[in-house]
Amino acid sequence: MRLLFSISLTLLRAKLRQSIVAAVGVMFSITMFVTLLGFMNGLNDLLDGLILNRTPHIRLYNELKASPTQPIDLTTDSSTHNFVRNVKPKNELPKLRNAQAIMDALKKDPRVLAVSPRLVAQVFFNVGTVDLNAQVNGIDVTQEVLYYRFADYLTEGDPHDLATSANTIVLGKGLADMMEASIGETVQVTTATGERAMLRVSGIFQSGIADADKVQCYANIKTVQKLLARPSSYYTDINVKLHDLLEAPVMAQELARRFDVDALDIQTANAQFETGSDVRNIISYAVGVVLLIVAGFGIYNILNMMIYEKLDAIAILKATGFSGSDVRRIFLLLSMIIGIAGGVSGLIGGFTLQNIIDNIPFVTAALPTVKTFPIDYSPKYYIIAVTFALLTTWVAGWFPARKASQVDPVEIIRGK
Repeated sequence: MRLLFSISLTLLRAKLRQSIVAAVGVMFSITMFVTLLGFMNGLNDLLDGLILNRTPHIRLYNELKASPTQPIDLTTDSSTHNFVRNVKPKNELPKLRNAQAIMDALKKDPRVLAVSPRLVAQVFFNVGTVDLNAQVNGIDVTQEVLYYRFADYLTEGDPHDLATSANTIVLGKGLADMMEASIGETVQVTTATGERAMLRVSGIFQSGIADADKVQCYANIKTVQKLLARPSSYYTDINVKLHDLLEAPVMAQELARRFDVDALDIQTANAQFETGSDVRNIISYAVGVVLLIVAGFGIYNILNMMIYEKLDAIAILKATGFSGSDVRRIFLLLSMIIGIAGGVSGLIGGFTLQNIIDNIPFVTAALPTVKTFPIDYSPKYYIIAVTFALLTTWVAGWFPARKASQVDPVEIIRGK
């Protein structure tokens, strides 16, 4: 094998310019493959994270809806038909019954990572003679920071202040701009039942979705309970975070039956984002694979030309005792040397280009916490790239090597 490797290097040096061109083709393909996938998946993580980071894996709530069985249906037999129009839901509060017992049960479930309550209230912000419609989310601030990256979306303020201070609120960026409210100022809030309160602005929240930032704001859950004049056990939602995201659809159905509540899993709530990510991933992999295949055709053409130009050398090798399999190994080694050299250079080039993109400023008003273009440095892209590149170069070298192994030295020498 050492002798065959030495002959491969000799042939490589004899056609150094063409070999370098082939290696550069592989290098360019791997560089662009790694860079493209890293950038596209970084972008996917950023876009999906705008929603998925703030969305529980399972949301338990009590949706107000009309009873499917009306009282009149219970007083008549099945041979009659009742036509009831304009049915209204029952006059009951949207709270979850036995919320604390449900949370205690969920915390004991080994599939559950975290459980956090939430209280959602529709309110009006009184700005002079204008009332701005908004939604106050009462949250467990500590849980939100740990499991839902709440602090990452605060452009101003400290989440600790919201967690420890009473009568404080974090306003959405759009809502704060409309009210021209800043940190430390007080705003007047009116609930749907007419209760009023003065809350101090302790932070500005920006999710990157302009419409949501115009109506969403956050407060300590105890502050919202006090605002609505409700007891400490009053919750409208329970957010569940799982160890395995893929278990959410099945577990949501299980919890809905078990606790007699409505349950919404993250896949159902954000199906459009997953679809978009899958399509972008398919496009990225398709472009990268095409680049590697094109590089393989370049190696194939170069080795084919080399065989035609080196027929004399092949004939001499076979005449001096080298077998057809030895000649095939020589040209396969030649192909793999080009592939390995191009592959290593491509990995270095891809990592370098990813770092360059990662340091390019990316400033947008919609995403104030993002300072540079997103890049995913996952090792799997490098492994996929170099594996596919070596496979492509081996296949590209196999056919010319097979052709070289079938050369008849007698006919070549007789022709000379």
